[in-house]
Amino acid sequence: MAIEPGKVKRQEIKMLNRKLLEVSGVINVESFDSEEFLLETEFGFLMIKGQNLHIKNLSLEQGLVVIEGLVNELAYVDAQSQGKSKGLWGKLFK
Repeated sequence: MAIEPGKVKRQEIKMLNRKLLEVSGVINVESFDSEEFLLETEFGFLMIKGQNLHIKNLSLEQGLVVIEGLVNELAYVDAQSQGKSKGLWGKLFK
């Protein structure tokens, strides 16, 4: 994760009624399906779990992802928790 010199890290997460999720500070969408998204953000990997999830808007130039669907869980996943979330990391490195 390379940050340009002088650029301040910033991330905003906005959720409306668990059905619309806006995430800024996104570097890459690592994986996604209708039940789980894994986003690389300026503050680490963000896992989003839910039902009927889909991308409404994606702009990696602006670092913005908008996801629609029923959101059940948001969690940051880092290298220290790699052993605990083996299923998630297994999906990444198939």
